[in-house]
Amino acid sequence: MGLVSPCISGPMPVYCVSMVLWGHKTIAIFDLWTIEHFLTGIGLAFLAGLISKKVSGRLDISHDSRKIISLLIVITASLFWECLEHYLETGLIPGYAGERVVYWFQGVEHWSNRLIGDSLAIILGWRLYQWKPKIALPAKVFSITWMAVHVFIFPDSMYLHRLLFP
Repeated sequence: MGLVSPCISGPMPVYCVSMVLWGHKTIAIFDLWTIEHFLTGIGLAFLAGLISKKVSGRLDISHDSRKIISLLIVITASLFWECLEHYLETGLIPGYAGERVVYWFQGVEHWSNRLIGDSLAIILGWRLYQWKPKIALPAKVFSITWMAVHVFIFPDSMYLHRLLFP
């Protein structure tokens, strides 16, 4: 299930580049937060659709072009979040990402999780919204509930993962 490769060592701490398909975010392409990224893709698709509709009202843009604009907005927002999340995970934002925030994130996501798994989930959420727009409201409700439980009730971001997959 895992792709194994040697650890890379140098003047900095040792970094392992092995990964698995499903597991903890620090070693896997997909984790429990993939569900949240999928739901976020649906929610962002709704917002991006509103933005692209407003833009296309001023310009003469086809429906297909509006979809492409919507997808680009979703991907841009997703990658912006992934960049910000990286800084939060490592505590590199002075004043905002103290020890408590770094602890809550429970490690830095594996590069494949951040760039492949999360992005794929966001795009699949966007695609589902294009097919079934009525899914947006239940997805947003579930997403907000998921975030509230993980941020305000659970002690850290990977707590549910540890409960389900000891």
